[in-house]
Amino acid sequence: MIFYPPDGRIPPMTPQGQKRAAEAIERRKRVGRWDMAESNDLDDRCLMMLGSGPPMLNTGYNNNYRIVQAPGYVMILVEMIHDARIIPVDGRSHVSPQIRQWMGDARGHWEGETLVVETTNFNGKNPLRDSSENMRVIERFTRVSDDTIRYTFTIEDESTWVRPWSAELPMKKTVGPIFEHACHEGNYGLYNTLAGARLEEKKAAEGAAKKK
Repeated sequence: MIFYPPDGRIPPMTPQGQKRAAEAIERRKRVGRWDMAESNDLDDRCLMMLGSGPPMLNTGYNNNYRIVQAPGYVMILVEMIHDARIIPVDGRSHVSPQIRQWMGDARGHWEGETLVVETTNFNGKNPLRDSSENMRVIERFTRVSDDTIRYTFTIEDESTWVRPWSAELPMKKTVGPIFEHACHEGNYGLYNTLAGARLEEKKAAEGAAKKK
């Protein structure tokens, strides 16, 4: 649930953000979805999905997380795509701005009973609504009962939205292991899709040649 802005809506995009979103749509129009691996969405390529985060959002399935604390670190194992977020909480600085990563560079600290995680240094390919490499995500994890963590996040991205926005959702404790996520059965779905597209192109070319 979005609680800021007060109207509960994601703020309008900046002109720069609108331009970037429009360019992305045009690129998808120019290139067929099955022309190459790179013309497919990140989730079809098994690289990243919205559930991976940050921010960590509910999807249609695989919404489980395992949080592990160790000296100097917090690790969040994400069921979706089976990512592992390694978050230092020892006070170290972020890596160089020249280093850009799919899930950004996370640094955590404690504010009382709340774990605060700041993530920067994104590579500009995060699947969150055409966000940019300048996005900054601040997450807060607060255990409010034995079986519930209140998870809130704030998105700051002046290259994309006219103002920051924040949302909140509960994380409920569950019992049982998290099994490894197989993006495609056997992880060969995209290969077979592209191979099928090439076969269709070959058949079409052969059919056109016979008509000449």
